[in-house]
Amino acid sequence: MKAKEVLAFIAGVMALLGLLWLVTPADGVNLGPLNLRFASYQRTLRDAHEQKVDVDSVLMAVESRFKMEADTLSYYRRFFYENPDRIFLPGDDYRFFDPVFRQMEGATDHLVRVVHYGDSQIELDRISQDLREALQERFGGSGTGLFPALGNVPSASISKAASGSFTQYTMYGDSTTQRAGHNRYGILAQVVQLTGSGTLTLRGSKNKNAREGVKTFESVSVLYGKGENLVVKAASGTDKPEPEVRKGDNGTTLLTWRFSQPVEKATLTFQGNAELYGIGADGNAGVAVDNVPLRGCSGTIFTRISKPLMTDSFALTDTRLIILQFGGNMMPMIRGAKQIEPYQEQIAKQIAYFHEVAPQAKILFIGPSDMGKSVNGRVVTWPHLPELVDSLKATALRNDAAYWDLYRMMGGENSMAQWVRHNPPYAGPDYIHFTPAGAQKVGDALSRSFLTYYDFYTLRKTLPAQRVQNAMRP
Repeated sequence: MKAKEVLAFIAGVMALLGLLWLVTPADGVNLGPLNLRFASYQRTLRDAHEQKVDVDSVLMAVESRFKMEADTLSYYRRFFYENPDRIFLPGDDYRFFDPVFRQMEGATDHLVRVVHYGDSQIELDRISQDLREALQERFGGSGTGLFPALGNVPSASISKAASGSFTQYTMYGDSTTQRAGHNRYGILAQVVQLTGSGTLTLRGSKNKNAREGVKTFESVSVLYGKGENLVVKAASGTDKPEPEVRKGDNGTTLLTWRFSQPVEKATLTFQGNAELYGIGADGNAGVAVDNVPLRGCSGTIFTRISKPLMTDSFALTDTRLIILQFGGNMMPMIRGAKQIEPYQEQIAKQIAYFHEVAPQAKILFIGPSDMGKSVNGRVVTWPHLPELVDSLKATALRNDAAYWDLYRMMGGENSMAQWVRHNPPYAGPDYIHFTPAGAQKVGDALSRSFLTYYDFYTLRKTLPAQRVQNAMRP
């Protein structure tokens, strides 16, 4: 075959492929049950014009403080109604978090607690640690908050070693986890049964990436119930303080030992029988933030925990803010409104439950992030995720809970793909979970938003109420 013939053949093939590229529909050709997809001009044109999420621009918008107006009411009005990082408040009541702020700024001789429940997005203390650092920098405090005596979920903020007669029971998890024969799982959705003697050694984080505030702590605590002949002692070196004892109305007890100075390590020794609901490593005053990750959970389990126990726990620990971060684990089950509506009802029940067992606390619901799924060879937002986000926001606001829209803070539809492609990556190749760098961006955004409401609270105390009300009307 001559060279000219070969060249003509190649040119003909290229022309045929070019014709197919021009005429092939963007979504392929259906042949009965089969869908044949080829390179397509329509798809190329659509992809070229598709709006891409510029992650850095989105985060700059979130971080924007409108600095020219930072001390004016107009800045706060713009933030509350325009900024993608804003927290949506029931009835647009900008005073919603005021009771929390009053407690936090007055926590000069006691602890005020924030409990952050969530799914695997908050494992390893992700997001929680950034909020903790920001709140403790503003209001004081140290340590990592409450955590279980046992557990195979590591934390970036505390290390612990246990020996002795401890058995852990969790109310949520796979078939390898043990269930208790009762519903007294406690504030961390688990319980550790002590039957005899045991030792627990705690050490502040030595991770070079750990926040400074979690490297030392000033006090340790044990939250327990059903104690029989229980004796607990705490020590850090030669410092062996006596415990402060607080008892709840329903049989729960909180023991707290305060050291003479911040410590990096402490040991708790146990003798007797008891149900251990949580161990704390905190400051003596300021704000404590607990990280409670529940991998695979959709946030509908809390109503199965004993109400008297939870009422005691939240009262004894002075919990003033409860954060619920759920929704992503429901996506594989959602095909439309028929699946969203029952989930809304379940979330409403959980919020009502927390209102009942922690009437002194405010509730903030954080919806799911964007999640990517491969559809016809392209990674796009999971079908019905925007509907789920809007439904959860409506459910939270209807039930007197605030809502933070993580999905739209990220940039909305198809933003997860851009977070994955960012340099450095802000999300992993599963297009679901944040990397440590991405989780820090989320935690920083949440912290800034919450503290913006505090800044507005402090400004309002200096202004006539009517002037503020007039300025903040939609």
